[in-house]
Amino acid sequence: MFTAPVLHVMHTLVGYLLQPVVWALLLATAYAVLELGTLLAERLHALRRWRERGDGADFERLAVRRIERTDFLTRIAPMLGLMGTLIPLGPGLAALGAGELDILTTAMSVAFDTTVLGLLVGIVGFVIGRLRRRWYDETLTAIERRERRR
Repeated sequence: MFTAPVLHVMHTLVGYLLQPVVWALLLATAYAVLELGTLLAERLHALRRWRERGDGADFERLAVRRIERTDFLTRIAPMLGLMGTLIPLGPGLAALGAGELDILTTAMSVAFDTTVLGLLVGIVGFVIGRLRRRWYDETLTAIERRERRR
């Protein structure tokens, strides 16, 4: 089926993915925090201003972009968490076979941490997306009502 050199190359490439996956997950976490700040600012200030003075077409473009960003976060973060779970399990299981429990412990810790962080960021993205959809729908309806009265 597969030769040992092919499997070694694949294992080596996958091993190189862990650090970029962890960094991407950390960036996604920071991005989720920024999105929470943006959500708060929208709720407290921006949506009211859009209702009073905004253009419907401009608001709709902005809304689509922001919802796409949170959808991206909702889908990508759990995938990164799963990758961060699976990548260290191979070396961890190999370490278990060799009796090196320290390496297994580290691998399991990384696996669980990335899973939890990926799911947390996905949940935050999902909640932000749902709130935005509802708020944007209400705001767009208010803008359209205001524009019809003119």
